[in-house]
Amino acid sequence: MVCDAFSIQRPVPATMTTEVVPEHRCPRCAGPVGSRDRYCEECGTRVANQRDRVEVDVGIAAGVSDRGRRHHRNEDALALRGLGSPRDGVTAGVAIVCDGVSSVSRPDEASEAAAQAAAEAMVAALRAGGDLATATRTAVHAADKAVTELADDSLSARGAPACTFVSAVVTGGAVTVGWVGDSRAYWIPRSRTGSTPPVRLTEDDSWLAQGLAAGTLTLADAVADRRAHAITAWLGQDSDDVAPHIVTVEPEGPGVVVVCTDGLWNYLDDVDELAAALPAEALDAPLHAARELVEIALHRGGRDNITVAVLPLDTQPLETQPGGAS
Repeated sequence: MVCDAFSIQRPVPATMTTEVVPEHRCPRCAGPVGSRDRYCEECGTRVANQRDRVEVDVGIAAGVSDRGRRHHRNEDALALRGLGSPRDGVTAGVAIVCDGVSSVSRPDEASEAAAQAAAEAMVAALRAGGDLATATRTAVHAADKAVTELADDSLSARGAPACTFVSAVVTGGAVTVGWVGDSRAYWIPRSRTGSTPPVRLTEDDSWLAQGLAAGTLTLADAVADRRAHAITAWLGQDSDDVAPHIVTVEPEGPGVVVVCTDGLWNYLDDVDELAAALPAEALDAPLHAARELVEIALHRGGRDNITVAVLPLDTQPLETQPGGAS
């Protein structure tokens, strides 16, 4: 199910001024280490590949990105931000998850460049007081520009770096999701017995999804086809004009947004199965929840890179307003 019917636009509080940005630290001297560094610039200690296993916790959002059991590198990327004010505390959480396209050049660089550029653009747009949909659209186009700039003359357009994109912003009782490709976002309410069921907020840009929507294929035929996982939209030099899907919803009560790559949803494709696997304490312990979901994917084979972000939303019941996704 996709929540295209529940779309609203809400302004971001003008008091949003501070930003929580995670940092990697050297295990010896605790100096800052870049995500692509192999040695600490402070003391020279060799550090592990930071991309193989990344865990980030900014309070209002947390996530894990893991190389998996079969890939030789992690081609997913994760960027989280927490925004707020000294007076009000953290009032917004931002998650960006990108999955590099393995069949082209430098997919790991594409996903990392996209995630970081999107996070910076999203933060700037939110600080400027823009609405959530506009901030999301700005972030997507910043990510696309960053990936496009990685291309060089030695590559054909079809070999240029590329990645998928999904983002989520949680603030003021609203959730805004934007995506290009087949990385996903879900809303999982705290109460599994209430009137509001868990729901998938995104619809894949994929050959399979298009075939099913057109009614030209049965699910069994589509899944069995070698093109089932082929994506029809992405970021990068050889993409068409990027037109992100954007949906904003106001949930009726507390719960969490789960943002992930196909390294997770390949094993938990059904939203009810995902909701059942999510730890009951996810609202209060999002990092633990992200770790548990990654472990499920690893236990079931871990054949792809796995990235999961969890963003809690603790709110009183709010009305949902009709509208249209863009």
